[in-house]
Amino acid sequence: MTSAAHERPPITVAISGAGGRVAYALLFRIASGGMFGADQRVSLRLLEQTWHLPLVRATAMELGDCSFPLLESTIVSADSHEAFTGADWIILLAGSPREQPSPSRHELLKRNGAIYVEHGRAINAVAPAARVLVVAAPCNANCMIAMSHAPDVPREHWFALTRMDRMRATALIAEKAGVAVSRVSRVIAWGNHGDHIYVDLHNALIDETPAHEIIRDQDWARTTLQHAVRHRSAELFNMRRASPAGTACQAILGTVHSITTPTPLNRYFNAAVASDGSYGVPNGLVFGFPLRTEDGKGWSIVNDLFLDEFAQEQIALSVSQLEQESVLAERWFS
Repeated sequence: MTSAAHERPPITVAISGAGGRVAYALLFRIASGGMFGADQRVSLRLLEQTWHLPLVRATAMELGDCSFPLLESTIVSADSHEAFTGADWIILLAGSPREQPSPSRHELLKRNGAIYVEHGRAINAVAPAARVLVVAAPCNANCMIAMSHAPDVPREHWFALTRMDRMRATALIAEKAGVAVSRVSRVIAWGNHGDHIYVDLHNALIDETPAHEIIRDQDWARTTLQHAVRHRSAELFNMRRASPAGTACQAILGTVHSITTPTPLNRYFNAAVASDGSYGVPNGLVFGFPLRTEDGKGWSIVNDLFLDEFAQEQIALSVSQLEQESVLAERWFS
């Protein structure tokens, strides 16, 4: 850690659901510089339900035992107002644990929505300047619920996690093309995370060549790729009897890094944000888009990308699903 790190104030990161597997995978990487870099101190605020606090306190003890030079402080709490106060970033992991068989999306929304009403209100009260990444499923809808109960938090500060879909698609495209994943870029996961996410091969690149000019198997692009990405989490859960915490951790770190770091020329990153009407997506729906940031502070949706008829159909299906979830959320939690 350089002297410059001591001069900058620490970034405060609050995490709900801090007793879960994803949080455990994530916390040590944040504390070691994996989210904001090797010269940025961090303070952690860990939120969990009362009966899980002993587990979170044990994690806090482990973090202390690691003697991370970048870790300024760690606070454990069951009070969302205490945990979120003054946070710069809030990572929302809290939700119903994954089960087998998996509940329907609507049932999951009904279970988790009340959590995100409370989270939204707490953020509005004590951390209106924070940037917020929603991870717990269904993350797009949960993000809309929390956002609707936090009117003082700018809409551009809200994000839902679609990077897992993008990462999985990137790996599958690289495998299909027989190249290293580092050679694949500009993959977009459009829409609603889950069984209606749409992976865009047409706008992706392998090196600087359009990926669809190298992978000419249209059936693979429209069927095999989409199915593999949409159902990967369920496949892994069936194999491990646990959610893919490592993938989620990597996606969270990558999302926050991309939002806070200027985007390289001719590249973009992926997250779900409140739509401004781009690509015909109704205003306010939290939808996966290609994004850019010039300064690591503000961001913009990348416009004017070509979408063929199949892509437009898939995006419309994702919009329809998300609109249904939005109606249910308003009915249950308004």
